[in-house]
Amino acid sequence: MAEKMYIDINADQLREYMRTHQENQYQLVDVRQAREYGEAHIAGAMLLPLGELSARLCELPEGRDIIFY
Repeated sequence: MAEKMYIDINADQLREYMRTHQENQYQLVDVRQAREYGEAHIAGAMLLPLGELSARLCELPEGRDIIFY
């Protein structure tokens, strides 16, 4: 099993990460509520409200970096 690593990044670091990686290498996950997601979100992000996260972990892709915001 691959080692899991968690790091905090800021908005500038995320922009740089997205610039230097292909979209199939990562999954953006917006943990806000549907209303907030509908108002604005990063293109390609999946909505997974924080309160539902533990019950829906199986929906997250394996073998890709997962970026929660």
